[in-house]
Amino acid sequence: MNNLKIRLCLVAFLCVSMLLISTAQDTNDTSKLTRYLTGCLQQGHNVDEYQLNAKNAKWHLKSDNYRLEDYVGQEVKVAGVVSNQPYHGMKEDLKAAVAKNPTETGVLTITNLEIVSNSCN
Repeated sequence: MNNLKIRLCLVAFLCVSMLLISTAQDTNDTSKLTRYLTGCLQQGHNVDEYQLNAKNAKWHLKSDNYRLEDYVGQEVKVAGVVSNQPYHGMKEDLKAAVAKNPTETGVLTITNLEIVSNSCN
């Protein structure tokens, strides 16, 4: 009997989640595969991890074309592809349904990088 209740709760949760996602997508498009952001490039927690802190966003960055360590501490403008975009979009839509002005987070593979300033403001 407990398994049935758990399954029914899970189905109800998924239905409500999908309703919230479809509602949130009408107002904020998180389905875009490419992002364009400007922010401060910082060292991550590990040696080969880098993070871009932008307005209402914190992205973990990856790149095969740029040596990101050369840009740490600088304000940069990047274009990149969202990793695992369908999951990312669902996660961000749920956050938007629950929180006011949530911080977007995820993994971005950089396709273009330009220096805006030699230091972060």
